[in-house]
Amino acid sequence: MITSNDMEPRISENSDWWALYTRHQHEKVVAEMLLAKGLDVFLPLYETQRRWKDRRKMLTLPLFPGYLFVRGGLERRLKIVTTPGVHMILSKGDQAAVILETEIQTIRRAVEGTYRIEPHPFLKCGERVRVKRGSLEGVEGVLVRKKNSCRLVLSVDLLERSVGVEIDASDVERVETRSATGSMAS
Repeated sequence: MITSNDMEPRISENSDWWALYTRHQHEKVVAEMLLAKGLDVFLPLYETQRRWKDRRKMLTLPLFPGYLFVRGGLERRLKIVTTPGVHMILSKGDQAAVILETEIQTIRRAVEGTYRIEPHPFLKCGERVRVKRGSLEGVEGVLVRKKNSCRLVLSVDLLERSVGVEIDASDVERVETRSATGSMAS
C-alpha cells in the first residue's frame, strides 16, 4: 500500500478524499509523484501469484486498477492533472466527486489486516453483514460465497468497484436495513 501515513501530515484530517483516474499500469508511479508534491495519497495494493509456462511470480498490484485516492489539495488541481500518467480527477458535474472517509478507512483496514484481499466485481445487492471480531470489527459489507469460502465484499460506490476479503462466516452478523417505506427489511 502506498500511503502518506508515514509522512508528516500535510493536509487536514478533515479534508475530503477524491479519486484520480490514471493511465493503465501507472498507479504506483503517479502515487509516488503526488507524494513528492506533498499530497496525501492512498493507493491500496494486494499481492497475487501469476503463473507463466516457465515460472511463477508474486506481483503487487493496485486493488482498484487505474485509480488512486488523494485527500484535499484541489487548490493545486493544475499541478495534479498535469502530473504524467494522470488522466483526470473523477467528478460529478464541475465538482470533484467526494469519496466517503468511512469507505477509505474500511479499505485501509482491510489492506492493513491479515486478510487475503483481491478485487471483486462491484455488487449493490445482497445481504449486508457486519464483522463481529478481528481487525475488521464493525466494518460492513456484502457477504458472498466463492467456492468453499466466504468473502466480505467492500465497495467504493463512486468508482463502482469492489474488493473481496476472505472471512470466516462465523465472524459476521446480519445487518438490518431499512426499506424505502421505513420498515425493517429482513
